[in-house]
Amino acid sequence: MANITRSLQRLLPRALPPALKHHPANLYQVLSRTPNPIGKEIHQIRWSEKHISDSFWRVTRAQFKCNGVHGKAWGQLYWKGKLVTEGKEERIRGALKYKWSEGHSAAPR
Repeated sequence: MANITRSLQRLLPRALPPALKHHPANLYQVLSRTPNPIGKEIHQIRWSEKHISDSFWRVTRAQFKCNGVHGKAWGQLYWKGKLVTEGKEERIRGALKYKWSEGHSAAPR
């Protein structure tokens, strides 16, 4: 397995393109890593830092511009495991202001 990993690393450029990076970034950079962000679950990193667990946005619609650095996104908010925006979608705020990551928030260990 290690041989395959080394072989793949030799084929990739030293500076990975944004689509292959999995570090926290702004909302649009995280969403633009996949061809279809609809249904993706994302959370703000600060929620985990504040010990707020099982909170996330489920993306219902997204528009990108400037190669996925800017845009607009809509979704449904789940806060501490419960759906807050029932039956409707709303604009996801704080997209450029905060760092985002895929999945649900979890309290740090």
